[in-house]
Amino acid sequence: MSRKIMCCILKEEADGLDYAPYPGELGQRIYNEVSKEAWSRWLGHQTMLINEYRLTPIEPEARKFLETEMEKYFFGEGASVPKEYVPEGQEE
Repeated sequence: MSRKIMCCILKEEADGLDYAPYPGELGQRIYNEVSKEAWSRWLGHQTMLINEYRLTPIEPEARKFLETEMEKYFFGEGASVPKEYVPEGQEE
């Protein structure tokens, strides 16, 4: 049976994550307030950030940047998108 939570992104009750996807207080907050669907959306956004900014997630600076963006995505004003980013299918 799925665990139901009130998702802070979808603004409705949805299936919760099976475990905290990130360590520490932020991970626990995500576990409590972010649905599986919203987490999946974040993973897509995170992949775009890694590719567009050419990040190496093993580097501490890149991890800190991604953590900050994750917090903004879920609990702040929303994560940023690079100015040069053009969504797939919308290229000129």
